Formats: sequence, C-alpha cells, structure tokens
Amino acid sequence: MNPTVVIGTTFVDIKGFSKNVFDPQGRNIGEVKFVHGGVGRNVVENFANVGMPVSYVGMLEDSAIGLEVENRLKEIGTDLSFVVKVPDHGIGMWLAILDEKGDLAASISKMPDFTYLEEHLQAHGEEIIRQAEAVALEVDLSEKVAELAVKFAKQYGKDVYAIVGNLSVVMARRDLIRQTKCFICNEIEAAKFFDKDLSGCTAEDVRIWLPEAAKREGLQSVVVTMGEQGAVYYEQGAPSAGICPPCPTKVVDTTGAGDAFFSGAVMGLIRGASLAEASGYGARLASATISREENSCPMDKAFFDRLREL
Repeated sequence: MNPTVVIGTTFVDIKGFSKNVFDPQGRNIGEVKFVHGGVGRNVVENFANVGMPVSYVGMLEDSAIGLEVENRLKEIGTDLSFVVKVPDHGIGMWLAILDEKGDLAASISKMPDFTYLEEHLQAHGEEIIRQAEAVALEVDLSEKVAELAVKFAKQYGKDVYAIVGNLSVVMARRDLIRQTKCFICNEIEAAKFFDKDLSGCTAEDVRIWLPEAAKREGLQSVVVTMGEQGAVYYEQGAPSAGICPPCPTKVVDTTGAGDAFFSGAVMGLIRGASLAEASGYGARLASATISREENSCPMDKAFFDRLREL
C-alpha cells in the first residue's frame, strides 16, 4: 500500500489543565504542558501510530521546536520527504485552557504562513499526489492549497478525504467539498455548513435530516460527529443514514478527538471498509485519544488486527 498523503498544519499546543472547577474570571491552579499538535500533524501521527504508511505535506521550522516535532515524526516512521522547511512562521501555536472535565474552555491561535505551502504544492503537487494511496486534506489552510490538492487528486484519480479547520475555505468553496470522497465534521461545523440549527438535536434527529442535506449539497458521503452521542454517517445511494455509537472511556483531554475520529475513519475507508465500519474505527481511535493528554492516539500497531477479532 502506498502512503496516504496528509496535507495540513503543524502546531505546538500550550495546554493548561484546571485542577478544580474552572473559573474564567479568576486564577486557576493546575498544570501547563507543551504538546505537539496541529490537525494535519495529529492525523499523520495517528496513521503512523497504528502502522498505516503516511507521508506528511506540511511545514516545519528550522528551530528547536521544529526539530523536536520533526524528530518525533521520523521516529514513528513518517515519510517527511515532502515537508517544507522554513526559517520561521512555519509552525503555529495554540494556547488552550481545559476545564476540570478535560473540555476546552478557551483558546487563542497563532496561525503559520501558508504561502510557503502554496508555493511548494504549486511546484511539487503533481509528484506528491501521483504516488499517493489517497489524500487527507485539512481543507481550511488556504483556498489555493485546497484547489491544488483537489486538482492534482482528480488528475491522478486519487480519493480526497476532507477534514475541517476554521470553515473559512469550506464555506466559500463548497465546490471543492463536493469533489471529496468523504466530508467529516462535528455537529457545530455541520450546523454552519448545512445552515441548520442543531442545538438540542439528538443523533436520531440528525440521522433523519442528513440524507436530504447531503443530497442538496452534492456530497458523496458525510460523517457528523456528535461527541457522547456518537456519529451519524450517510453516503450517496444509501436509503438512509446510520448512527455509530461512541466508545465510552475516561475523558482526560478532548482536544484531538475529532482528528482521531477522522484518522480512524479514513484508514478504514482506504482499507476497503464500509462507511459504517470506518465510523466505528474512528470512534475507537477517538476514544483512545481522549483518554490521554496527547493530541493523538497511543502507539498500537495491532489496532486493525484486534478490530477484526471483535
């Protein structure tokens, strides 16, 4: 199997974990940790940690932090042949505050400069995507990056799997989303994309309206994750949508859960699983991720072997 090409961002997260009930107006005692992050980087690490071949197309810096991130990805077997090394502004930073339950209470992001990545894909995109098994695209990096990724994937017949960032490109370029194999988002992102008030909706409510919404937008397949309610999935031609139940676990940190679900689901689809089965892989990988302080799943090279035995 050729490597899956992941096009996305690298971040370093500064996370504050509140020990007691979080007070947004007061001082909170807890722990502060630096964690490797970024949607694209998280997805890459998830792939590598379960033994799926993966190639990263993102940016790293010629800095101490950049070298630390690079070495970690190399150690777990990531192909970094197509990473862009830049002097600065290649790595973003995310300041996150987690409450006593491990849920995100507040955050501030410093974004990297995507110009370097745009130029890199313009020059080498065909070569990168031609040898790929599939493309996992963090859509909202920039419109140019998304355009180039979808263009070259279409040219070489490669499936594109889309994960949402901040919705800036997704909302402006729905035509690009329609060309992806599967669009995976959470319920908040789905509400904005489909222009539907989902407040108070159950997974069953979403299961009922999702098929018509997906058809209207011309989506091949879509998955909406709903936290403790699981995920709702639908693919073109199916008579109805389905619900994937969550995998209960002790929650330590919910950041990275969506990236882990996306990773597991895409891995399953690449390996020929149905959308229902792939959603189950995503749920299990998300569960494993939120039970730890890292932004990615634990090392588990036997992940798929164990699932086949269930």
